[in-house]
Amino acid sequence: MGSLAKGMRDAFFDTLFSIALKNKDILLLTADIGAICHDKFRKSLPKQYVNVGIAEQNMVGLSAGLALTGKKIYIYSIIPFLAMRCYEQIRVDICCMDLPVKIIGIGAGFDYSTLGPTHHGTEDIALMRFLPNLTIYSPSDNLCASEIARKSSREDGPAYIRLDRTGYPPIYRDSGKINMRLGFSVVKGGKDLCIIASGNMVYTALKVSGRLSEHSASCGVIDLFKLKPINAEKLICAIKGLSHVVVLEEHCLSGGIGENIAALFLSQMGQCPRLKLLGIPDRFCAEYGKRESLRRACNLDVGSISNIILEWIKK
Repeated sequence: MGSLAKGMRDAFFDTLFSIALKNKDILLLTADIGAICHDKFRKSLPKQYVNVGIAEQNMVGLSAGLALTGKKIYIYSIIPFLAMRCYEQIRVDICCMDLPVKIIGIGAGFDYSTLGPTHHGTEDIALMRFLPNLTIYSPSDNLCASEIARKSSREDGPAYIRLDRTGYPPIYRDSGKINMRLGFSVVKGGKDLCIIASGNMVYTALKVSGRLSEHSASCGVIDLFKLKPINAEKLICAIKGLSHVVVLEEHCLSGGIGENIAALFLSQMGQCPRLKLLGIPDRFCAEYGKRESLRRACNLDVGSISNIILEWIKK
């Protein structure tokens, strides 16, 4: 997996900028949240870039109005200030109207670790997946983020895209391996069990898979980058024959992708594999520290996950 790569945010907006150069109907709106990758928009495409100030709810309403004029809008802010503060506006102004507004949330999971629970993006999937008409994406690396930027620019209707600031070693070397039609990719095959993960946790899942192989457990990894709608039929085919499946997420277990996948398996599979859901427990993580220390507090570090899975499959 090599050294650190460009962050998801930079990759996403670099690709979006190249698309916006050719499409004057693409506009980027921000709520006074700066990012170096936005400088290209501000300097080279000033008529396609709007900073509304610290007024996220107003930004959502403005995006809806602009979308009604035929523009394709991208709005951007930190996850709690966008997905949570603006929930009513997103529901009524964007989703009810089925408008082509792409909601870009930065700071997935514990990305803003040292800023505390007010800045953690740990409940957003639960909120957003209940909104009709809304597609949800969660890329696992910079190349996946770039592909989602391209796909979102071609899609009508609203979408929520949760990004990570951090650069991780790349999951993909070839964009052809990212199956945008399926919404997930099998990044590693396994004979005994499989970990379904999303976002930056895909990298963690691959490290856990390596640990498990030291204990003679063949563990596959699936990158689920399209969280809604999930291609249930194809996902079930991908895990068919396995006795154990783990869903790993840096998100609250309540309302997360694990609960969604569990419901899909129960409703559509004749014989379900044993299923283990690993995520953030039903509490706010008030510990102070870097991302890895918060993960350890929630048993989401590589060592804790590996031990939990090994104990589980031995039983």
